[in-house]
Amino acid sequence: MSALAQAATEYLELRRGAGFKLEGADKLLDEFSAYAEARGGRVTVELAMEWATTKSSGRRGVARRLSVVRLFARYLQAVSADHEVPPAGLVSARSSRAIPHLYSDAEVSALMSVGQQLEPALRGATTETVIGLLAATGMRIGEVLALDDTDIDWDRALLRIRLAKFDQERLVPLSPSTLSALHRYQERRRALCPAPSTGALLVTEKGVRLGYLVFRKAFKELSARVGLPGGARIHDLRHSFAVATLLEWYRQGLDVGALMPRLSVYLGHIDPAATYWYLTGSPELMALIALRLEATEVAP
Repeated sequence: MSALAQAATEYLELRRGAGFKLEGADKLLDEFSAYAEARGGRVTVELAMEWATTKSSGRRGVARRLSVVRLFARYLQAVSADHEVPPAGLVSARSSRAIPHLYSDAEVSALMSVGQQLEPALRGATTETVIGLLAATGMRIGEVLALDDTDIDWDRALLRIRLAKFDQERLVPLSPSTLSALHRYQERRRALCPAPSTGALLVTEKGVRLGYLVFRKAFKELSARVGLPGGARIHDLRHSFAVATLLEWYRQGLDVGALMPRLSVYLGHIDPAATYWYLTGSPELMALIALRLEATEVAP
């Protein structure tokens, strides 16, 4: 084993012992160690950039690989000052976010109504249910499509999200109206497709689990029919749910800062910063925030 590979092994063991989740960093570091060793064994900024851009052309991928090298290089510098540490921000992983379209209740109702009219009948019923579930719960589209019948807890009015982002599992409470809508959909599905080939909650007319690409195509068609702006996205239903929740909290005069962690958990966010992103994009919400801040500043 080369000196650099040995150092990488010791570094990874140290991080594991400290409780860090490596999430693929170990494989990347093995790759980099072999790459650097073949080129002299000294870590430099130029070498790190060369390696990071050789295997990944996307900004996020390059930034991720450089981050792995940067942390390892800091560890190496404790042993030898010959190694260089790539500076933070050399390549930013941040990309500009699309301005979200905040769906009104009327727009959601229109989408569901037109979706319900799709043929065959089961396609319409499934499309309507997916849109309604996205709007009512703020779930990710992947989470909705991954639901099985067994993920519904009828007694406690909960959905169990098994295949969530970051390998998390969580429970999503359902309102009585949403629970009733799911029950109606299941009855409709049983009538139209008595023997589906899957245990999925949401199925196509062929009796298989509804896929993302199939739903996205239908959603684009429906968006055009109801006259939504061209930039309206499926994910914006999640953004709209979060904004509506925050608006209601502000209107009720609640301590939104104290409640934000709850919303983060509900939405399945690991980093609260991802939840605070939903504070933007709504003039009404920003106005309420400004009023709250103004009231705080003038309070005795």
